[in-house]
Amino acid sequence: MTRLELAGLTARPSQVWGGIRLVPLVRERPVEGLRLHREVYEGYGAGTVEVGPRTHYTSYIPHGFVADWDGEGTNSAAYGTQLAARGGSGPASAPPRTLALPRHRHHRLAKRQAGNRLRFLPLHLAMEGYLALHFGGPSTAWEEWSREALRNGLSPREEDTYLGWSVRGLGDALRAFEIHPGQCGVMVYTADALAAAFVVPHPDDYRLLHPSLVQDLYGELVHQYATYGAPVPDFGARIADGPGMRTLAELRAAALRQEREWSEAHDTLFAGELLTTSYGFERVYRMGSFTLSRFLPPFLRNGGGQHIGETITDHKGRVAYLKTFRLSEAQIRRGHLLQRLADADWEVSRAAGALGTSQGELLRRIRAAGFEFLLRVRGR
Repeated sequence: MTRLELAGLTARPSQVWGGIRLVPLVRERPVEGLRLHREVYEGYGAGTVEVGPRTHYTSYIPHGFVADWDGEGTNSAAYGTQLAARGGSGPASAPPRTLALPRHRHHRLAKRQAGNRLRFLPLHLAMEGYLALHFGGPSTAWEEWSREALRNGLSPREEDTYLGWSVRGLGDALRAFEIHPGQCGVMVYTADALAAAFVVPHPDDYRLLHPSLVQDLYGELVHQYATYGAPVPDFGARIADGPGMRTLAELRAAALRQEREWSEAHDTLFAGELLTTSYGFERVYRMGSFTLSRFLPPFLRNGGGQHIGETITDHKGRVAYLKTFRLSEAQIRRGHLLQRLADADWEVSRAAGALGTSQGELLRRIRAAGFEFLLRVRGR
């Protein structure tokens, strides 16, 4: 279990739009040797992903990210870019389209491309890691488990998410505020609860990928907070007048102190739940001196907000890329339950003892979590 460390990133004063708070993250120097581009998929975002020889899933997939670790990437065009005729919004000789729902088929969540490039599906890496949590089901034929559970495990599993466009105020906030010089990331809050963190290696990458935040997936809790939460207070610098404020240099120093205090307060009060939690990391792909990984939280009950996500780190472990997804309370409970069952080798009596409850109560919790199909006697 390892903590996330956002070394080299500094939080700037927040930008507030109603119940949405955006906290820009700025790098003093870009991460050398890595660039991110966007690969846009035609149609309405419907896609099928092959994650194994006989396993696939269907989801909303509007785009992929392409990591290029061949130098600075200065000679690479952004994936998804198309040259159009003057005044046109599509290709110069685009054929007429018919209304349809095409489904893009993706081979693997992360796939090597020509040169030193890797295409991966943002957030889907993290979500698939959560959906595959103890996917095999019971490893021993204990009497409580059904034949279906022993044969197919937790197949199929599904989770509901919300498109960024449906998170109230998010699109307006991303459109209204300017991007800071050197900005390489942002933390998004709804009703001052951390909804998502997004970090890229270079400011030019962030400018390109900033609009993609409204096409990301967000959890149920984030949608509810944005819909029903009250407006949050804006950041305001408070500089006291006095004998130490006679020159512009003194005023500038006081303003910098306010920015520094905000950054420290943000890392402690706002982003603390993300940065103080220890995660279990799984390596997905090695890209030269960089590593693409995904992570899961410890699924602690009453442990505050918990996030799944994915990172690209350099050889020193510094985060070059980060994208997170906030889990709902129900998702945390399901993860916690599956972890405890797996720790007990799916023996219900042992798991109940570890949870400090009775066997009957544990079976009730399994049903309430939506895993009733795993049980042999449903009416028990």
